[in-house]
Parts: sequence; structure tokens; C-alpha cells
Amino acid sequence: MTDPIADMFTRLRNGYRAKKATVILPYSKIKEGILRLLAAKHYISDMEKKGRKVRKFLEVGLRYDGVSPALTHIRRLSKPSRRLYLRKDEIRPVRQGFGLLIVSTSKGLMSGEEARKSGLGGEAIAEIW
Repeated sequence: MTDPIADMFTRLRNGYRAKKATVILPYSKIKEGILRLLAAKHYISDMEKKGRKVRKFLEVGLRYDGVSPALTHIRRLSKPSRRLYLRKDEIRPVRQGFGLLIVSTSKGLMSGEEARKSGLGGEAIAEIW
């Protein structure tokens, strides 16, 4: 697998389309950070790290607003083939403030809004709405 973050997004998308309650993902620190941001912004219900040593995985609870999923679109911006870096003044709101931009900064993963307020730029990971 060349892009584990894109694989995570695909598993989340497929889980929502199949109306699953939970999705299981292989563990990594960056995936855990992205999922913590999604949980803080109420796109997923919860996230739990399970397993030990090499066999760690993440169990993600998907959130639904009635029948429709809370997360409708995920778009990977920075890819292994083409990295996308944004300066602090280039960070703009996603969907007029109703979406989420995930930025990897020198201070860790942040939403685009937090990065702009902190005066930090970085690699744009994904747009979510």
C-alpha cells in the first residue's frame, strides 16, 4: 500500500455507504491524529485503539444524523505523488466554514482554522465536509 491515509479515507467512505456502525483500520500515529480531529468536529462518534505491539488497530464508530451520514465527502489533497503545502495566508475556509481542512504543521495536526489562528502553514492533508 503506497498511501495508507487514502486507504483510511476509502474505508471510512465505504463504511458510511454500507451503513456500518464501526470500521476497523490498521494503526498509525497520523491516522490516530486525523481521527481525533474528526471526532472533535463530530464527523465520527468515537475512536478506540486496540491490540498490542505489531497487531494494533483502530476501531472507529461512524456517526449518522438520522439516516444520512455525518461525513459526506473526503478529498485527499496532498498525495505521495504531489505534495501540497500552504502558507498561513493561503489557508481558506472549506465550504464557507462548514467543512474541515486538516493541516500537518510543525506543532502537529490541526484544522485549517486553528492553523490560521496560530499563524502556521503546513501540508494540507485533506478536505472534509
